[in-house]
Amino acid sequence: MTTPLTKPQLTANNPKLVKMLSDRLSLRAPQREAVEILDALFGKVLPPKADEGLDAEAWVARIKEALPETQFREFEREFVSLAFALATGVGKTRLMGAMIAYLHMLHGVKHFFVLAPNLTIYNKLIQDFSSDSPKYVFKGIQEFVTDPPIIITGEDYTQRDWAANTLFGRVQISIFNISKINSEVRGGREPRIRKMQEALGTSYFEYLKNLPDLVLLMDESHRYRASAGVRAINELRPRLGLELTATPYVETSKGPVAFRNIVQDYPLGRAIADKYVKIPAVVTRKDFNPAGLSPEDLEHIKLSDGVRLHESVKVDLDHYARESGEKYVKPFMLVIARDTTHAKELYDLMVSTRFMEGRYAGKVIQVDHTSEDLMIERLLKVEDPNEPTEIVIHVNMLKEGWDVTNLYTIVPLRAANARVLIEQSIGRGLRLPYGKRVDRRLKDERGQPLTDPIDRLNIVAHDRFQEIIEEANRDDSLLKLVDRVLLEEDGQLPTNVPVLAAPGVRGLLGLDAPRVNPASEPTTEGTETPASTPEVPATPAPPPVFTTPAEQTVARVAYQAMQDISRDVRAVPSVQALQHPEVQQRLIERVQAKLPTVIQPTLLEGATAPAPDVAKIVAQTANLLIDRTISIPRILVVPEGEAEREFLPFTLDLSKINYQPPDRTMVVQNLNDNKQEWINAFPGSQIEEKNLADLVVKGLLSIQEISYDENADTLYHLADQVVAHFEAKGHNSETIRDILVVNERQLSAAIFTQMEGHQTRGEVRYLHEVRQGFTELRTSTLNYTHGGLLDNPQARPPQGLRIESCVYTGFQKSLYPQVKFQSDAERILALVLDRDAVKWFRPVKGQFLMTYRMGHQISEYQPDFVAETDTEILMLEVKAANEVDDDEVQEKAKVAREWCEAASEHVKRYGGKPWRYSIIPHNEIAQNHSLGHLAQLK
Repeated sequence: MTTPLTKPQLTANNPKLVKMLSDRLSLRAPQREAVEILDALFGKVLPPKADEGLDAEAWVARIKEALPETQFREFEREFVSLAFALATGVGKTRLMGAMIAYLHMLHGVKHFFVLAPNLTIYNKLIQDFSSDSPKYVFKGIQEFVTDPPIIITGEDYTQRDWAANTLFGRVQISIFNISKINSEVRGGREPRIRKMQEALGTSYFEYLKNLPDLVLLMDESHRYRASAGVRAINELRPRLGLELTATPYVETSKGPVAFRNIVQDYPLGRAIADKYVKIPAVVTRKDFNPAGLSPEDLEHIKLSDGVRLHESVKVDLDHYARESGEKYVKPFMLVIARDTTHAKELYDLMVSTRFMEGRYAGKVIQVDHTSEDLMIERLLKVEDPNEPTEIVIHVNMLKEGWDVTNLYTIVPLRAANARVLIEQSIGRGLRLPYGKRVDRRLKDERGQPLTDPIDRLNIVAHDRFQEIIEEANRDDSLLKLVDRVLLEEDGQLPTNVPVLAAPGVRGLLGLDAPRVNPASEPTTEGTETPASTPEVPATPAPPPVFTTPAEQTVARVAYQAMQDISRDVRAVPSVQALQHPEVQQRLIERVQAKLPTVIQPTLLEGATAPAPDVAKIVAQTANLLIDRTISIPRILVVPEGEAEREFLPFTLDLSKINYQPPDRTMVVQNLNDNKQEWINAFPGSQIEEKNLADLVVKGLLSIQEISYDENADTLYHLADQVVAHFEAKGHNSETIRDILVVNERQLSAAIFTQMEGHQTRGEVRYLHEVRQGFTELRTSTLNYTHGGLLDNPQARPPQGLRIESCVYTGFQKSLYPQVKFQSDAERILALVLDRDAVKWFRPVKGQFLMTYRMGHQISEYQPDFVAETDTEILMLEVKAANEVDDDEVQEKAKVAREWCEAASEHVKRYGGKPWRYSIIPHNEIAQNHSLGHLAQLK
């Protein structure tokens, strides 16, 4: 059976060093995981060199034992060599720096040999390893600030005696281009690196080979793994080899052959799911049929639609930069041509008046082997907002190492199958310009969430749309590979099992039927467990308090009556008020009114069974509810009065508004989750406004913050500027009308962003109105992977499972029997709560009526934990240490603190416990810390 590659459970040898490197270098989770793997394997000792007694079989067994869930099989070389497969855009160069720092600081390794697959990556590595680079890989490592490593390149390695005593103690990093070595060894010739160097007194190859601590790092190793140059390099017999690649297989005539030395696999599917890269999407037109179109017409349509997408995202990026205060990112579009002749034809077309009326003259470059140096220079500066290039025409996909973050639209015009289009197209455009997804929580007219265009990479493929969709949905597609599986063995991925997570009080009252396992599960012997045998934890749930159907009926009616009566805030300001005699009497009366006149005994109870004692059951139910819940008032935020806005006249900045005349609706489908959206769609009704300025004003008035009565003059002042802007571009009235209709919402938002900087605004007060004394704990559905229902909260998930795919039971003070976590820090905090709190739970969606605002979007907020102590009730949020000060996190905290203040004011009236909100950084959470200490951190 195959084993999915998930985050391994590792034995940490030097956790402080790993944490220090992770913090100082701001490593992402997969980068840190790679260093943790390095520490688990070599944290105590490095393997010897091949000619110094290396027992390869023993080291293979050692690594398999440390990483049993990976697909590691062998080194594939005569020295210890391991492959780390990380998706494009996650950051392999930064990881390379972290690995070098780790090996130097722990084992004193001073000599590293870095191989690049081509000239582009070679130059990039030299730049990133240089201390004056803004992307310096060792930035933050104090040991390399005062004594930076010596960088030796393929150009200067012959110019000095690198073994000289004057260099003793300095870290040496040699960076070479394997493609140059490949060219040198063609025809059986000896590479230059093996020739005698007068300064060294030997060849540089022999110098490296004789080093006792040489570590070989191979970047994008799939490109040259079987090349003649690498066969020559392998004779170096280094002490350790580390391969980094996004594609851990070699293409052969029989198909791809996977690496057999992979110790970490973080494929593109996981990078997309973890939001480290953009969301790839394929684009076509609604109801598009290419039949009858000439190849030239089809190309023109794809180019035109690509430009419209490009101009649309340009407005979005400008809007976001103004709204957030972040840097402005200038997007560009990549066009993939068939050959250099085709590229020249496309270039001539796109800079001429035949294409978009000549608006892109001076903004298009053609990059291939025929390109002039000026074009290459412009390509290298394409991320600069002041550089004019907006369209790049290229014959092949731009190679690895060309790490731009502002590519948003790709128009492939070269014939290729769908798999090649996906794998080659998305690789170069996935990097995020702001380091993380923006996710402005956009919604359509029906309130449905939309993918943020700033987080999306568009591939315009009208004629290949369905083919690409089908390829992306194949199980072996790059976009589906969240966890790769071994190719040479049979097996299947684990499936998810749903479990109803209801508050424990419902089980004690017999309100929920027992859970039934919905599907059978393969056992270790390969047979199926019958569906009637659910996966159950070792600790069974306590039996219901009420055992007879009659008693359970009374308890059920009483429980509902308590939820109803909680809306009388004066009589029931909290759940504890259910014990008051007058409340008890009201509950008894409500229950008796809803029960049948006579509750018939069942055959099992017999004819002499006594009638249930309603008063006693009501009292018991109230006591159980008080004991097994936390009193959460229902609080609504109600504005008092109105905040009037008056917008002042000003001159709009429309320099980045360059919408093109629309043709037809385009369909955008995300390749990772198949979510489909239509963009640039015309409304179904006829446009009644004859004045073009009225169309602009109509769009602005759809924004709730704008009042026509107070701002009519300003609105028309701005609308006239917009119309004049498009008239100046040579558009006639009908074309401008189409542009304004199709882009109404986006254009209005862009204008409103600028309007907010020119306004006077009255103040508005918000009242927090308590509508219920307490609220029912909500039920939800949790999913776990087979084998992931765990009854020991102290234990990490078993090998092969991630904590997000597990459900825990066995907590003593949790108000829910089943609990799910998104991180191990949350699990450890739950252990602290189970020890120090009176009771606690993890809220589900809808438990609190708390909303926060980011930009123009309003979203619901649920904290991670709520815990009651002897003196107060805590609302807790666990956050990664580097995210605590993020704007969104702080906005949530503001809303939560206001809610806690309102709840605390409410409880003062009846002597209840006050509420307090706290953010806890993940790296502060440990079982030896008390809840009191953790809750005081933020």
